Amino acid sequence: MGSKWFRRYTARDGQHTGDGPRLVCFPHAGGGASAYVSLARRLAALDVLAVQYPGRQDRRREEPIADIAGLADALADEVVRHCEAPYAFFGHSMGAVLAYETARRLHERQAPAPVRLFLSGRGAPTPVPSRHDQLRTDAELLSAVGRLGGTATQVLDDPEVREMILPALRADYQALGSYTWVPGPALGIPFTVLIGDADPVVTVAEAAAWEGFTTASTDFHVFNGGHFYLDGQIREVAETVCTALSMPIPA
Repeated sequence: MGSKWFRRYTARDGQHTGDGPRLVCFPHAGGGASAYVSLARRLAALDVLAVQYPGRQDRRREEPIADIAGLADALADEVVRHCEAPYAFFGHSMGAVLAYETARRLHERQAPAPVRLFLSGRGAPTPVPSRHDQLRTDAELLSAVGRLGGTATQVLDDPEVREMILPALRADYQALGSYTWVPGPALGIPFTVLIGDADPVVTVAEAAAWEGFTTASTDFHVFNGGHFYLDGQIREVAETVCTALSMPIPA
């Protein structure tokens, strides 16, 4: 695509029908673009782009950006350059915050807006950072990752891999820990909010509060599972995405 920020993944059969909007996916804290491979393979009707933050995977030699505003500014620039309308955003955990803040910047620039925001595994912003984001030491970071579960828990058991991942994880939690929501106009974009019913750091009520951040409609979906509920329910999440975007449900 000519952008170091986006990675394109194909459907599981390598085919796309090409009749659906582009879906830009924002990974969780410590995560990379590959977190969305499984979802992309279920979404043959969509052109799935996953964001690759600096400091991980093929961008691991770059300095991570430890600031939500800085990341959102850079991503808004990339969306304007590389994403023709129509397109939608899907963000999980930290990625939900970035999807929302990127959409706000696009609105401020009067750029074409996403047709929908999918906000997963994250409560609505508050003026005070969440206590779950206030992690100061590597021990606290690793403990938090272990509590959240997901594939990173096993990966971080390897000391060499852990040392590769920790710089990005530190930067991401520094970004989250210093993020303060600045009040402004609600977006006029439909939201789809997704949450696991046993998420240890986000309550269903906190996720439902996203409804107050848009003047458009909000769909709310509660799945069985914890913070990374989508790892085991890719098919159901793909169906939710396609239904919300009025696209055929994947087989």
